[in-house]
Amino acid sequence: MENVKMITKILIANRGEIARRIIRTSRDMGISTVAIYADADVNAPFVKEADIAISLEGRTSAETYLDVDKVLAACKASGADAVHPGYGFLSENTAFARAITEAGITWIGPSPEAIDQMGDKLSAKALMQKAEVPTLPAAELKAGSDFKAAAKEIGYPVLVKASAGGGGRGMRIVETEAELEEAISSAQREAASSFGDDTVFLERWLTSSRHVEIQVLGDTHGNTVHCFERECSIQRRHQKVIEEAPSSAVSEDVRERMGAAAVAAAKTIGYSSAGTVEFLLSGDEFWFLEVNTRLQVEHPITEEITGLDLVREQIRIAEGAELGYSQDDLSINGHAIEARIYAEDPEQDFLPSPGTVHVWVPATTGNARFDSGIEAGSEIGIDFDPMIAKVIVHAPTRREATARLARVLEQTRIQGLTTNRDFLVSALRTPEFLEGDTTTDFIERVNPARTRTLTNEQIDKAAIAVIVESRAKRRAVAKMLNTIPGGWRNSHMPPETTPLVIKGEEILVCYALKRGGDLDVSIGDRQYNVTIIEAGSGAVDLNIGGLRLHYEVNSGGDDWFVHGPDGDCEFTELPRFPLKDLEGAGGGLVAPMPGAVLVVNVKPGDAVEKGQTLLILEAMKMEHQIAAPRDGIVAEVRVAVGDQASNGELLIALEDEQE
Repeated sequence: MENVKMITKILIANRGEIARRIIRTSRDMGISTVAIYADADVNAPFVKEADIAISLEGRTSAETYLDVDKVLAACKASGADAVHPGYGFLSENTAFARAITEAGITWIGPSPEAIDQMGDKLSAKALMQKAEVPTLPAAELKAGSDFKAAAKEIGYPVLVKASAGGGGRGMRIVETEAELEEAISSAQREAASSFGDDTVFLERWLTSSRHVEIQVLGDTHGNTVHCFERECSIQRRHQKVIEEAPSSAVSEDVRERMGAAAVAAAKTIGYSSAGTVEFLLSGDEFWFLEVNTRLQVEHPITEEITGLDLVREQIRIAEGAELGYSQDDLSINGHAIEARIYAEDPEQDFLPSPGTVHVWVPATTGNARFDSGIEAGSEIGIDFDPMIAKVIVHAPTRREATARLARVLEQTRIQGLTTNRDFLVSALRTPEFLEGDTTTDFIERVNPARTRTLTNEQIDKAAIAVIVESRAKRRAVAKMLNTIPGGWRNSHMPPETTPLVIKGEEILVCYALKRGGDLDVSIGDRQYNVTIIEAGSGAVDLNIGGLRLHYEVNSGGDDWFVHGPDGDCEFTELPRFPLKDLEGAGGGLVAPMPGAVLVVNVKPGDAVEKGQTLLILEAMKMEHQIAAPRDGIVAEVRVAVGDQASNGELLIALEDEQE
């Protein structure tokens, strides 16, 4: 009989969408949940959904989700008998896992010893080499190491990589020796901030390959299986944005060999819980990359093709239960693809773009799964990862899954801040993606459109929806003469006009009311006859030139958020909310997003060269270099290390060199 110790209350040592994901399965299993939260997360959905929530009384990761003592204190205060670490933060921290188990609390994850061996990327590589699994050349960077000699021996390009981390944090590609020292320092700072460990190493970088990983599950009774592969090759800043299962490039032979290698690695150390063994694949050859001793962000696509609930399996294994199935019991059903929606600006090299989510309405078509950490009104700040949501679609074939996911993304309303949603749609619809040509250099090589370009006519029709909804709302709250149609005059009057701005471009909407309530609208030299079918409640139904069109329109101050047949767009009414002049904000000398000043490399009077790093900002756990746009002399430095810079704030003033 199994020696099972039932879990009754789980403290989730994490935040956002993964916290909500764990809450969902825990409730299904009859287990109560405890959330812990930083100051910025006080109103987050995961805090409201947990049975108990405890403030960690701090702002940054280091002050909250990475503070072991605070998390342990929360466990004690809540009476939790188990901890689920999610991914990131302390999920692969040996000391934390050991502290939890020593406190008599069940750790929902592998043993501290397994984390030690596989969670640390350097020790994991050494283990793989002993197991004769192919590995890439690498070198640890210890104090006093000759890192230049190590990089030269490995061969450029090299990857500087955080030993304790993942998710693209603490990683830099280095092409030449001149870039190496700064890349190492930057990676160490980022690793320390994200994982509390600044250990980094060098590894050979393969410019074009596939990132393929194997999901493994092991229990405490010696049973281990793999749940097939996921391909995660489409990445920016070494962080995955689109993942799929199975991989279109993996043959049955490669799947069997790669799966066997992953299971062998797990069995070598008696691995229990869910874990992932990552590989680089080129043709039929593969090389070990790293082991993640935790749940992966992209775990839903494995769940979709296998029918397993991986969080449930983690909890069962932690309770002491056996897997209850063998490798032969698992099979691949159809195809699943996941896209990650980030608050970032693809047109600005995917820089984080914090802000307020004014509208969030997931699409109801396509039978998609949404794992999100937000709701309408959520604030996406600068202190944590900018991922907003994951959208997952499962279908019988890869092509059908791709088409459905692209359409689901288009039909999802997310407005108020800049996201990568349109870029994801563009990437999914490229011929290269549809053909399965998805190597790690996909974004650079294929260069999908970073944003969606609307035609003048598409913009016009959305603007007409704004005007119609605005008129209807004004009439609804009118105190006097509200029985008279809006725009009615007892004499001939010129058309009414409303100036709107979309993406920095101003358009002037001119309209006149006709008998019967129709509108004649002109925008530039384009004319439209509009019949209003419904308006005033946010649902706008129009007939424009014989086409029946439906729009959803929301307002926030002078901003209007429109969703229609052509997707989302946003307008600002100019007269009541003039846009501030942003001229002079270019050149790389202003803050491209809110952030903390980490490094200032110059002082007034210094001569600088074009491309030289003047200052480094940290936002959303990533470093961003502010470089000189031209040769010049530093006239003024307006910030210091530790300052919080606001979006668009002038950081450094440059003047031309004196001849």
